[in-house]
Amino acid sequence: MTRLPPLGSRLRLRIGLLGGSFNPAHAAHREISITALRRLKLDQVWWLVSPQNPLKAANGMAPLATRIAAARAVAAHPRIVVTGIESRLGTRYTADTLAALRRHYPAMRFVWLMGADNLAQFHRWESWQQIARAMPVAVLDRPGHNLTAAFAPAARALQQA
Repeated sequence: MTRLPPLGSRLRLRIGLLGGSFNPAHAAHREISITALRRLKLDQVWWLVSPQNPLKAANGMAPLATRIAAARAVAAHPRIVVTGIESRLGTRYTADTLAALRRHYPAMRFVWLMGADNLAQFHRWESWQQIARAMPVAVLDRPGHNLTAAFAPAARALQQA
């Protein structure tokens, strides 16, 4: 399946969620997705291409449709689903998107995926604690970011999890 199930679907799948601007999508996005599929025994990974990341400038951001098309070309994997569902849901912040996904897909078991580079600044995200309470968070290795991420405020706050 290369598309999301219809909203309200009762499919029971383990889904990894990888959000971002994907401006541009790159091999590291694909690599952490494939690693998560294998190591977390996921059925799929959904790339949530954000209409506009609140922490990034809109200047220089490619149009959403362009980023989605490019991400699909990079993903090139039958179990990686690239979507712009946030624009359809009308959500801006990850916490709101995750709450909406859980409402629309109540039988799915979601895991939030992030590279270690994002863990380093996770404490700057709107309602980051709510994200950590909503579902498991898997942090995947990104060379050059692991040491910084390990000492980030969110990493220290979540270390018992």
